[in-house]
Amino acid sequence: MEVSATFDRRPTRQIQVGDVAVGGDAPISVQSMTDTRTADVEGTLKQIYSLAAAGADIVRCTCNDPEAAEGLARIVPRSPVPIVADIHHQYRRALEALEAGVACLRLNPGNIKKPEHIKAVARECKDRNVPIRIGVNGGSLHPDLKAKYGDKVTPEAMVESAQMELAYFDEVGFDLVKISVKASSVPLMIDAYRMLSEVTDHPLHLGVTEAGPPPGGIIKATAGIATLLAEGIGDTIRYSLTSDPVDEVKAGRQLLESLGLRERKNVDLIACPSCGRAEIDVYAVAQQALEAFGERELPLQVAVMGCVVNGPGEAGDADLGIAAGNKRGHLFIKGKNAAVVPEDEMVDQLVEWAEFIAEHGSEAALARVDSEKAAREAERDRLALLESQGDDANDSEQIVDLMRTRRGDG
Repeated sequence: MEVSATFDRRPTRQIQVGDVAVGGDAPISVQSMTDTRTADVEGTLKQIYSLAAAGADIVRCTCNDPEAAEGLARIVPRSPVPIVADIHHQYRRALEALEAGVACLRLNPGNIKKPEHIKAVARECKDRNVPIRIGVNGGSLHPDLKAKYGDKVTPEAMVESAQMELAYFDEVGFDLVKISVKASSVPLMIDAYRMLSEVTDHPLHLGVTEAGPPPGGIIKATAGIATLLAEGIGDTIRYSLTSDPVDEVKAGRQLLESLGLRERKNVDLIACPSCGRAEIDVYAVAQQALEAFGERELPLQVAVMGCVVNGPGEAGDADLGIAAGNKRGHLFIKGKNAAVVPEDEMVDQLVEWAEFIAEHGSEAALARVDSEKAAREAERDRLALLESQGDDANDSEQIVDLMRTRRGDG
């Protein structure tokens, strides 16, 4: 099931990071960074391929010493995605990374101190048509800027840091730029990007730096990135997690798919939160289904529902779903009953039907079944469940009556 975003993106210039367009009307891209030593060519390439398989559009590698630069020269020709070189304090590493053929550089303002060195890198990028990301980081803001704004990191200080770097680029006529103003504080990060989006039309790279390990890190990063994307701000994203970089990519892809900003790649599994009426252990079955679908590239929304009373209706928009009832699973396609399967086969049947629908479509799947018979079976189990448990399986009305009695309203 595809969902289109209902919010407008802020207009930005478009640049090319290798063969990936960033900004303008290009799809919002997902990035991550390797955590290997770049000099370890085979180990780094193995991780790059894993990131690409998970859905990364762009991958960044550190270029912090001469051996890393030499590693990039061997990695870039074999990489399945564009490579960004992360430059630290030595501008010569930037020039060597360009020699290695990287698709983009990432420079942190303040790390390369001398303006002539910054401009030398920008000139070389201009000659090679290679973009630069100005990567402002709240944790490494130039001391002079911090002092100017009361010895603390503020949105104004971060934006000014980016503008100072842009001014150096302007002096040499270089404008292939994307910008980030990351911070570990979500409110600070949001304010900084909002402010930046008002003063530049360069594409913006979103992220909450040092978000931490999952699940807290994912929540923190999502709070910042999703807020801005919903306002139309942002052209490329990275989850900065204390975790396997593949987890960063998966989180980024899922966020963009959830917001309707990228086409769905894998299954979107939805499930009811369970209640007193559930006929199965919804948590266990949902987890089994999640594991069974794994990395299968089936761009469908699949539902696991605990009972037949409300399940098919609540998940009627899903491409495929199953609801438990009377020790059986009632399978439905686009809200229409399709089949009745044994309870212990529910997950296997979901996977089998999902693969068929992904290849042949929903109408072809419904043409295979006696939907009227399946609907009768589902209705019979629904009524049996209502008869055994009543309309109020969670006793909510009884609780309300008790509240009213205690208040003297009854």
